[in-house]
Amino acid sequence: MTAPARRSGRPRESVLTRELIMNTALRLLDERGEQGAGIREIARELGVRPSALYNHVRGQDDIIGGVRELVSDRIDTSGFGVLPWNEALHRWALSYRNAFAAHPPTIALLAVRPLEPGLRTNHMYDEVCEGLIEAGWPIERVLTVIVSLESFVLGAALDEAAPDDMLDPGEGAGLPHFRSAYVARARELETRGISASGLAFHTGLDVMLAGLSAEFAALVAAKSPLVR
Repeated sequence: MTAPARRSGRPRESVLTRELIMNTALRLLDERGEQGAGIREIARELGVRPSALYNHVRGQDDIIGGVRELVSDRIDTSGFGVLPWNEALHRWALSYRNAFAAHPPTIALLAVRPLEPGLRTNHMYDEVCEGLIEAGWPIERVLTVIVSLESFVLGAALDEAAPDDMLDPGEGAGLPHFRSAYVARARELETRGISASGLAFHTGLDVMLAGLSAEFAALVAAKSPLVR
């Protein structure tokens, strides 16, 4: 009697890893939203029993923390300690916007969720804090500066998903000033070859960094001895 042929390869469950679970969760979040990225949905997508996931994760909160790490790992902190603080913040904010804009459903999920101890994301914040403190920012202002920029950046990331004609007032609506501003902006976008959300982001970021630079200069001047 001929023995049954042995299947090539290994069962899917045996190659299950934490990284695979997190990447699958992030993909399902993008495709289906938070309700479609639970333990059962992830297990079904990977072809395993839900219990198999608990060999690698503690539960849904742990998965969400891992998703946060995947997104925040793409945020660039390399400028701190190397570039002037405002240029480092610009690089950080741009990469932050891009990281979340690539995964819009994570914005609402993570923006109001407290950080958990031990996440790699916490090291990202530590690097930004260190860079600002070493640059001379008062330590009591550092987190406020970061959160102010974050609030703007996350809104800008969400705006990336909006179409350029989102604010189109339409013709003949009795809104001449609104319509004129919309048409003028459309011409500028075409001339500059940039999206509406991109132009708004760079304009807002420049304004915020200019304001912070003015505050920082005033702080430095207040500490400097008077020149007689």
